[in-house]
Amino acid sequence: MSDSTDILRNVALPITSATITVRIIKSFKFRTERSLVLHDVNLETTTIACAHLCLHSLPLILNHCPLAVATQPGWKPYRNAVLDTLKLYTKAHGAKTSNLIINLDHDEWILDDDCKPLVALGFENETEVSYFNRQDYEEFKINPEVCWRTLTQSFSAQSMIIDKLGRLKLSILNGVCITVAKV
Repeated sequence: MSDSTDILRNVALPITSATITVRIIKSFKFRTERSLVLHDVNLETTTIACAHLCLHSLPLILNHCPLAVATQPGWKPYRNAVLDTLKLYTKAHGAKTSNLIINLDHDEWILDDDCKPLVALGFENETEVSYFNRQDYEEFKINPEVCWRTLTQSFSAQSMIIDKLGRLKLSILNGVCITVAKV
């Protein structure tokens, strides 16, 4: 009766070959986040940080993520971010928060024990974890306000024009014309 398609992907793959998504958060206020996907992670032997203290373990997030941000293309805006805290965001097929940047509830999901294997911390295949600055997080919890600026506010557009093809164009102060979107 059971079919192989009925097995959820987070339990179908072994915990020795999991995929983990690290959501690197630069700013809570502006919702600046980028995901780093880590493949083939052994959740039984991998810890958050301290391989030198834990026998037979491999450090993952606190060593791999800063290296990826410092060396991989596309991460330049994140190189000045001070990242010091990890928190579980969601597991595969689990409930997600209504806040798009981080779950503000479940402070017990903040990962403080660097030496436990990831499986002991509740990780499974397709787990998402947020990596952020703790002080910024605490300030955002007190005042969870986000800033959204429209393109016209950011560039002080003098006029908006819809061209023959139905594209919205902004005429900027210095005469540059930017095509924004098709209307």
